[in-house]
Amino acid sequence: MGLGRRSWWAAAVLPLLLSPALAQDAAPQVDPGDTAWLLVSTAFVMLMTPGLALFYGGMVRRKNVLGTLMQSFIALAVIAIAWVLVGYSLSFGEGNALIGGLQHIGLLGVGQEPNAYAPTVPALAFMAYQGMFAIITPALISGAVAERMRFGPYVLFILLWSLLVYCPVAHWVWGGGWLGKLGALDFAGGNVVHVSSGVSALVLCLMLGRRRRDEDDIPAPHNLTMTVLGAGLLWFGWFGFNAGSALASNGLAALAFVNTNTSAAAATLGWLLVEWIRHGRPTMLGAASGAVAGLVAVTPAAGFVTPMASLAIGFLGGVICFAAVESKSKLGYDDSLDAFGVHGVGGTWGALATGIFGVAAVNSLGKDGLLAGNPSQLVTQLISIVATWAYAAVVTFVLVKVLGALMPLRLDAEAELEGMDLRLHDELGYRF
Repeated sequence: MGLGRRSWWAAAVLPLLLSPALAQDAAPQVDPGDTAWLLVSTAFVMLMTPGLALFYGGMVRRKNVLGTLMQSFIALAVIAIAWVLVGYSLSFGEGNALIGGLQHIGLLGVGQEPNAYAPTVPALAFMAYQGMFAIITPALISGAVAERMRFGPYVLFILLWSLLVYCPVAHWVWGGGWLGKLGALDFAGGNVVHVSSGVSALVLCLMLGRRRRDEDDIPAPHNLTMTVLGAGLLWFGWFGFNAGSALASNGLAALAFVNTNTSAAAATLGWLLVEWIRHGRPTMLGAASGAVAGLVAVTPAAGFVTPMASLAIGFLGGVICFAAVESKSKLGYDDSLDAFGVHGVGGTWGALATGIFGVAAVNSLGKDGLLAGNPSQLVTQLISIVATWAYAAVVTFVLVKVLGALMPLRLDAEAELEGMDLRLHDELGYRF
């Protein structure tokens, strides 16, 4: 009888005594495995910006190689500081539907404990990871204005563009803004990274005008081996870009990893196939460009679709981006290194493809797309694309107009013909 009473007491009272400990266990806890994966992914994504520098650097003329490398490399410094000071807060701070608040200026309140965005990793790790996205995105724009934009205005442009375009769009999609609440899906940056930068690149190159050149100075790649090395580093880093966006070391990260590789491979073949049919030969530049197109296309869909869907997304992405790049000569704009043709067009296709091929079964945070019987998701994706296109284009146009009224944005004719390396940096990439 006494034992029965003690058993009753233990059953009734002990849970009350242990409840604080149980509540503490239920609170968000840092997971070492998730943290390790996110930190490694952060390093992967950081490597993408030097990879982009090499990818772009090999495609310009020899006299502009250092200037082109510098336009990517400088983002590692300028945007990293802006992100710590105010960019992270504008993107992920508690604000309204359009922009984040200022409570995290200088990383106030961002420490070693998890936050609502990544409940199993330190908030600092999440901040650093997102910062690498913020760094590479404006650097992508440089591909459209390569060989003709002055360095000082370029640095000021990417700084202001990051705060005025990237941060608001990131907040809309990932930081609790209106597109996220609307239900738009963007796993790793289709709208946030590629559409925003690609559309802005198109506006900027149209406003700056075409490159100048002598009759015997054809704007052709000077070092495709450098470009291939850059493409390889981008492919490598993209595993952190997409699989890291799972924010955990789990099955979703594995799915995004496989989808990333599958799409890149399929797009390489898709680009080469249409290039072979169109021009009678496959090229190394085509293979590298196709790989990047596939990586771009699968970015918004990587955690929301099956591997077979990623194959279709990549293959069609390679074909579509090839067609976009081919059309620029007919349309008369000088997108030097195909920033719009690959990132703007590829990102747009990827965002649409997410609404076509999405399958809720692979990710509890995802939704079925058109082929799974939910056409409304495709409509939502289209709204997100139109909003990003319009906002990026208008803000870029105004920004270029304002900066252009304050300072010359492009090199004068003599300096442009001599090359960026000597005129802007007093250096040469090669000495023979």
